[in-house]
Amino acid sequence: MRVLFVTPECAPLAQAGGLGDVSAALPAALRAQGLDVRVLLPGYRQVLAGVAGVAEAARVRELGFDARILESGAFLVLDCPPLYQRDGGPYQDAGNRDWPDNALRFGLLSKVAATLGGAASPLPWRPDVVHLNDWPAALAAGYLHFGRGERAATLLTVHNLAFQGNFSAGLLARLELPAESFTLEGLEFHGQLSFLKAGLAYADAISTVSPRYAREIQGEALGCGLDGLLRHRRPVLTGILNGIDTEAWDPARDPYLAERYDASCLERKGANKSALQQRMGLEAVAGLPLAGAVGRLTHQKGIDLLIEAAETLPAQLAVLGTGAREHEAALRSLAARHPGRIAVVVGFDEALAHLVEAGADLFLMPSRFEPCGLNQMYSLRYGTPPVARATGGLADTIAHGETGFLFEAAESTALAAAVRGAVAAWRDAPRWQAMQRAGMARDFSWSGPARRYADLYSRLAGRAAP
Repeated sequence: MRVLFVTPECAPLAQAGGLGDVSAALPAALRAQGLDVRVLLPGYRQVLAGVAGVAEAARVRELGFDARILESGAFLVLDCPPLYQRDGGPYQDAGNRDWPDNALRFGLLSKVAATLGGAASPLPWRPDVVHLNDWPAALAAGYLHFGRGERAATLLTVHNLAFQGNFSAGLLARLELPAESFTLEGLEFHGQLSFLKAGLAYADAISTVSPRYAREIQGEALGCGLDGLLRHRRPVLTGILNGIDTEAWDPARDPYLAERYDASCLERKGANKSALQQRMGLEAVAGLPLAGAVGRLTHQKGIDLLIEAAETLPAQLAVLGTGAREHEAALRSLAARHPGRIAVVVGFDEALAHLVEAGADLFLMPSRFEPCGLNQMYSLRYGTPPVARATGGLADTIAHGETGFLFEAAESTALAAAVRGAVAAWRDAPRWQAMQRAGMARDFSWSGPARRYADLYSRLAGRAAP
């Protein structure tokens, strides 16, 4: 089985979020199961600097751009300097402003992906399935749908439905899309051209990153205006829970910890709490649990709920992340008013993120919606029961009262009540240790999800459209 995995980001070469982690881990897990998976991504400056042994595999001219396809191991890098070799991230410049030509940047990625999956591919290697990830790659499903000749089957994975890649309808001809694609049943979305809607409409199958999120996005509340189309495509929509890198996230081998531990020696976890308190300037208070939070400081993640509840929580609080300026400022203000009890580090720090997972007694994730989530799985693996909203992948991975705590309402009072319940359990040492061990026993590796994707690929390849 040959699979072209198309993504706008891949850790550690270029990453803006969780998709980068998935794009590194899932292809590796699939290759471990015998599949021939090649990863196609744009030739950003940091990608070209990070790949080794690059050789030119083909030259293409698409959408008016001359580009090269470079090969490096299992990577296919789309090299087009005018579009990709810039300072900044995959989607935004150094000032966090969207690149104004993102439609062309990811239109080219999609067009080349479609070319490699079609009858006119310039490469001798031909995929059976083209696996598209999120809106930057989704337009490839439209190109293949309207193309001619034999083609690979297409799978679109939606990692976050809220990011849709909507652009001016005037770009339809510039992107070399047929006029008949711009319909209510096609890629037209409220008068705009939508990359994501093209994928949802034209891909042979759709997946998303947890079973519950697959159900949630078919409803109006979390459907982001696309719920009707998703309900229509329900027969080919499935939810496959993400995995995590169980080597990088292993408390028994983690190089970032003050003391390593596993389920048989949970008492060693306390050394990491002390190290975290010292690192973040928190007081060492006997009988008081420490709650941690790591991630994007955004409305989606429910950070405003945490800010509202923080002063009422019966726990210390350690927060690491970056995001909306108003949330960063509010958290800094909380820390200034409650030194020794609330600590905040604004920014990204890999070592500190690991220490928070290990050193906290419980982990907070009050997300309004969460397609999958990774931190709750890290927390369970580290014996740090999560307190989270019952949404998306959080509800799929946390067993309420057994491995963590779930609450329903997206309200600060509901978060505070759930934390109080968790703290009551924390004071019952035998119960708490049983919860810790139950969470640590869960298998969140990529092997299971990879098997499900491999099965899905096989079904798709068996009915690929000519």
